[in-house]
Amino acid sequence: MSADVRWAYSRGIPSDRGTVATVGTFDGVHLGHRSVLEEINRRADATRRRSVLVTFDPHPLRIVRPEHAPPMLTTPVEKKEILAESGLDYAVFLSFTETLSQYQPRRFVEEVLIDRLGVEELVIGYDHGFGRDRSGDPDTLKVIGSELGFTVDVVAPVSVGGGAVSSSRVRAAVRDGYMDEARACLGRPYSIRGVVVRGEGRGHVLGFPTANLMVAEREKLIPPQGIYAVRGVLREGTYTGALHLGPRPTFKGSPPTIELHLLDFEADIYGEEVRVDFIEYLREVEPFDSAAALVEQMKKDVEAARAAVDVDAQTI
Repeated sequence: MSADVRWAYSRGIPSDRGTVATVGTFDGVHLGHRSVLEEINRRADATRRRSVLVTFDPHPLRIVRPEHAPPMLTTPVEKKEILAESGLDYAVFLSFTETLSQYQPRRFVEEVLIDRLGVEELVIGYDHGFGRDRSGDPDTLKVIGSELGFTVDVVAPVSVGGGAVSSSRVRAAVRDGYMDEARACLGRPYSIRGVVVRGEGRGHVLGFPTANLMVAEREKLIPPQGIYAVRGVLREGTYTGALHLGPRPTFKGSPPTIELHLLDFEADIYGEEVRVDFIEYLREVEPFDSAAALVEQMKKDVEAARAAVDVDAQTI
């Protein structure tokens, strides 16, 4: 298997070998998803076929029921970067449109999986559903497969902490600030990305210079307001950090921000994209009577962040 996923274009995948494929939204690419990917890689290796993931952008619910569409755990760019380390041969990002949403299961199988991808084995998760109104389930696929000449196998759920791993479970953990549970289900820290923009400069005045982050993806799920121990991943390297997310009640009239203080770091990174890996929720945002009182708390936050990230590094 290639370490670099190739992104399939309209001409499709070379037809010299059949494919072992899976289909799904794969938001978050969590441990359950990885179990499916590992299985198609294993089967493709054993049969000298190509391993292929078929996924969608945007999330199907943004087209069929936008009022119920969940915030994203992974943007398309983040998903591609994670998949690039998965061992897949190909990842196919289908543009999910109103037209595609009307495809009945058999039409999707024939036009996409068979005609375009040459699927000979299909491996899916236990809760898989596809086609118009998610009318295609594993049993439907097995019937279609028996008629069209491909096999269908279902991968059992992955359990963490006594419960099945799912994108919904990860979203709930992130929304509630349970970053340890989110990490356990993802197999990596939950992260966001933002471009460093100019702020009011208060952190520099207080002795704790911060990078103000602007997250461009409006659909991205942002953890709740609070102070977090994090890792900041830049072009220059990875650094321990303390993150303020939310309002700044000590300074009246200041807008909510995402501010990252990187420990032992002094470079100018305006305009640079930074990935923030959430390691631990430290405390809630609270007002202080004075800037001096805030500084004393920030010193404690920095030490708490350093300790949390150090402990985390020892468990990796």
